[in-house]
Amino acid sequence: MSRIQPARVGLGKVARGIVLAAALVFAGSAAAQAGQVVNAPGRDKLALKGFDAVAYFTDGKPVAGAKDFEYRWMNAVWRFASAAHRDSFAAGPEKFAPQYGGYCAYAVSQGGTADIDPEAWKIVDGKLYLNLSKLIQARWSKDVPGHIAAADANWPKIKAGLEK
Repeated sequence: MSRIQPARVGLGKVARGIVLAAALVFAGSAAAQAGQVVNAPGRDKLALKGFDAVAYFTDGKPVAGAKDFEYRWMNAVWRFASAAHRDSFAAGPEKFAPQYGGYCAYAVSQGGTADIDPEAWKIVDGKLYLNLSKLIQARWSKDVPGHIAAADANWPKIKAGLEK
């Protein structure tokens, strides 16, 4: 009668299994990032560089948010200067969130993306637009309606590329 031998797993199979498991974990985290269309770079995923999106509308100026008043939306962390601002944002984030995922409006109008300076902003028709710098904002301001129209046309393709 033959004796049943336990299956032997060589080191090569174990290593391949570890690599496969790591690849699946990475693929899962990439899938979790797929919906990311908010300019929130880095490990902290901080939107608007930590500035309060609601304050642009209520205070008429950029105001730094506080860690005590955070809200997670669209795979990003949004900070606010007060609980009231956080709660207003949570009740309707689309009303306060910057256009084009918080990327530079001028860059999007040109077919690309760029980071922002929270001090380079403008509300147009109840929507928040941000720019890379005050210098770029001056360029954007020379034809706001034209740049918004171009950015609106470019954004779906840019957004699709960011979602990959």
